[in-house]
Amino acid sequence: MIQLTENFNTTIAVILTLLYLYQLGYLLLGFIQKKRQFHHKAAVNHRYAAIISARNEENVIGGLIQSLKNQNYPSELLDIYVIADNCTDNTAQVAENAGAIVYRRFNRLQVGKGYALDYLFKRLDQEQKNDYEGYFVFDADNYVDPDFVKEMNHVFDTGKYAALTSYRNSRNFGSNWISAGYGLWFLRESRFLNSPRMALGVNCAISGTGFLVSGDLIRKNGGWPYHLLTEDIEFSVDCALKGELIGYCEKAVIYDEQPVVFKQSWDQRLRWSKGFYQIDYHYGLSLLKGIFAGGRRGFSCFDLFMTVAPGMFFTLFAIFINLLILAACTTQPMIIANIVVHECMGFIGRTILFFYLGLLLYGGMTTLLEWKVIQIPAHKKLLYLFTFPVFMFTYIPISAVALVRKVEWKPIYHGSDQNQFMPSRRKKEVSI
Repeated sequence: MIQLTENFNTTIAVILTLLYLYQLGYLLLGFIQKKRQFHHKAAVNHRYAAIISARNEENVIGGLIQSLKNQNYPSELLDIYVIADNCTDNTAQVAENAGAIVYRRFNRLQVGKGYALDYLFKRLDQEQKNDYEGYFVFDADNYVDPDFVKEMNHVFDTGKYAALTSYRNSRNFGSNWISAGYGLWFLRESRFLNSPRMALGVNCAISGTGFLVSGDLIRKNGGWPYHLLTEDIEFSVDCALKGELIGYCEKAVIYDEQPVVFKQSWDQRLRWSKGFYQIDYHYGLSLLKGIFAGGRRGFSCFDLFMTVAPGMFFTLFAIFINLLILAACTTQPMIIANIVVHECMGFIGRTILFFYLGLLLYGGMTTLLEWKVIQIPAHKKLLYLFTFPVFMFTYIPISAVALVRKVEWKPIYHGSDQNQFMPSRRKKEVSI
């Protein structure tokens, strides 16, 4: 039993280390490279539509529409559409008053952002309004930097990318440890995932909001056929499998409002965790096959496979097996039981410690490198650095519950904490 326990723990540790070792390269690249200056200047100002899927977002949607109307980009080349999706408040009226083109959708069976996007794309096609060169997708609580469309247009104009993602900051980073946990995670995603991917020429991944999809790809797909609980990752995976390249524009900045109540954070991340399991089920085998394509496509498939792989589940499984071994060793002689207890408790302790230290390292490097864009007092930055691993630890029960519970899309309330965001400081935030 002793040798079996040691071999099991060693095997799990070695396999997980080898599989995720490539992200150490991302970490080093994200640390050493300066902010990349994208030198291509667009020869053409392309025509875009901004798409906002909103459910009961009357508190915030007017601000987003106003920020889109204030873009440093020709207004006649940017139309704004809102899907008022199963709304029971004044979202549609507020959006119309702000100057958006509004479509009202009522469907209690097909619930979620993916269905809402697909509905609008099909309506635009039916009404012969489908000649846009690209479509921006936003969440209603976003605020968009005035140069967002202009910067995205520079990258899109290269013709290399089927989609682009952007730099995602938080408008309420300093509200509490929950919003700060989200904020650090998204800044880490920009700095240590999408930026290195862009530098290496492999696929980036979109993350819910603030992304651009080419009109050609929307027409090729016949709309938005991505309806899992995490439709953004589903889209990213589908692009990797089909060889469609997703890029990253770090100079295009959006500000996103994060949950501040743990119950809402739990519901949101439970949906994300369940969505990742759905993607594992529907696309896992295809991604494994795609790895053998080699080259950029093969690496992109491997990278996204590791992104959606249930690493947390494997860790939980290893801890669970060690707990079972601990229970079983109670029937063994004392000398054997003591050795087994020492081995199992040591493995569990090391796993938790390394998990905390690894997240602290990621959080610390992100805080250091993105110090200027985190617009809160220095003592709060340091405080939330140490609570960041605690925030991530809460994924452990979330991941476990997501395995066994049926999860449905639930709206997140926005608009309770807007005073945390100061638009007048945005130029300082992005000029680093």
